[in-house]
Order: sequence, then C-alpha cells, then structure tokens
Amino acid sequence: MNYELYYIPANFTDAGRLFGLFEIRNTIETVILTVPVLFFCIYFLPLAMTPKLIVTLTLIVPVGGFGLIGIADESLFRWVAGWWRWRRSRRRISYRGEVKTK
Repeated sequence: MNYELYYIPANFTDAGRLFGLFEIRNTIETVILTVPVLFFCIYFLPLAMTPKLIVTLTLIVPVGGFGLIGIADESLFRWVAGWWRWRRSRRRISYRGEVKTK
C-alpha cells in the first residue's frame, strides 16, 4: 500500500488571526467598543492627566479584553445577535398545577 504523507504546518490555525491569537472580527469589534470609551474619558473627565489615564485604562482594559476574547468562542456582536434571535422566538411555558388523573 502506498500512503502519502501530508505535513501540516504548526501555524495552520493562525490564518485569519491577528498575532496568531485574536480573530480579525473580534479585533474590529474591540476597536468599535473601546474608541468611544476612550474619547469619552479623554474629553469629559474633569481630572488631571494621571487620574484621567488611570480611569481610562481601568475602563478600556476590561472592555477591550472582553471584546478580544468574546463569549463562548463567538464574537460579541454575533453572540448578541444569536441571543436576540433566541429572545424573540422563545416560547413561554406555564404550569397551572393541574394534573389529569384517571
């Protein structure tokens, strides 16, 4: 029997990712989420530069990290769209306590 060997490169899963870690879609969503927070903090916080920087980083780092990671291996917007579809199409089940007996 003749078998052909195919060598799979070590970085085959890195396609379509930024730095080999983050999906491009998640990166774009992270920028969309963090830029408004950044501008809001820079322009509207009535603090000196150092406290303003601390507050800005305190807000930006969790929002950016959450955006890069996503939820359950999905991007945030895709997850929210799926949740919204489920929310609109779900049915309510009500139980009145009645049991049929013979």
